[in-house]
Amino acid sequence: MSDSGPALPRVAVLIPCYNESVAIGRVVADFRKALPESCVYVYDNNSTDGTAEAARAAGALLGRETAQGKGHVVRRMFADVDADVYVLVDGDATYEAASAPGMVARLLEGQLDMVVGCRAETGQDVFRRGHRFGNALLSLSVGFLFRQRVTDMLSGYRVFSRRFVKSFPVLSAGFEIETELTVHALELAMPVAEEGTPYRARPAGSASKLRTYADGFKILRLILSLYRNEEPMAFFSALSSLLVALSLVLAVPLFRTYLATGLVPRFPTAILCTGFMVIAALGYTCGLILDTVTRGRKEVKKLAYLAVPPWPAGGNR
Repeated sequence: MSDSGPALPRVAVLIPCYNESVAIGRVVADFRKALPESCVYVYDNNSTDGTAEAARAAGALLGRETAQGKGHVVRRMFADVDADVYVLVDGDATYEAASAPGMVARLLEGQLDMVVGCRAETGQDVFRRGHRFGNALLSLSVGFLFRQRVTDMLSGYRVFSRRFVKSFPVLSAGFEIETELTVHALELAMPVAEEGTPYRARPAGSASKLRTYADGFKILRLILSLYRNEEPMAFFSALSSLLVALSLVLAVPLFRTYLATGLVPRFPTAILCTGFMVIAALGYTCGLILDTVTRGRKEVKKLAYLAVPPWPAGGNR
């Protein structure tokens, strides 16, 4: 009986695209060269500039998603494509395809679930104005809220295990997807790593679809929403503590007046203090209840994650 050797992981390169005809051919060619055994998928998101035709001509397998937004495209790709290792990258030719083999090897050798390509600028003015500061602020916010260090939360260059992809409930519609990917890994305490990768400016003739302030506020709102949903006890306890502190600050003069005169002359302030205390108690109670619900939901997510066999078990089907 001949030994065919160990099974090789099936690698899929996933490229969500919207109006990237200038860059997509180069991206597909670079990743086919860097990962010759992989299947390169380009999912077109209602492009009007010939992106789909350019991707097909470069040798990519073409898919389509009509619901507008990167989150919708990622949801469709994760559902459609079957592989053992997934490389997710933007189609704007800003990421270095040559980094992919090292990121894939690190994922497999370390039995990790996600490797994030942390961007290292290769020239001046690679990031648009405000992007560097916004990324740093959001990365610090997520790291603080979820008590883990995050270097480049908004990187669009990531490698995932099958376990991660098939247990990830994509809820985002747009560019918030990177935040959701990061938080999903943090909340389930998945083994993840970061890998430095060169980052260059877009090719001439292409334009970023990211709106610095509008999308930045969406991402910040998503972080707060995820924190409320995933850490309700901490979230509502913080709000309750703030209301208790306000109530006590307003109540101190009332107590002084009462102790001196036996009277409570400012009834509106007393009623406001009482209202703050009642709302604080309700908030704390909501936190307790939602914390129990969240624990049950996390257990279901963890079971869904564990139900997917890891590599190499998942690669020998």
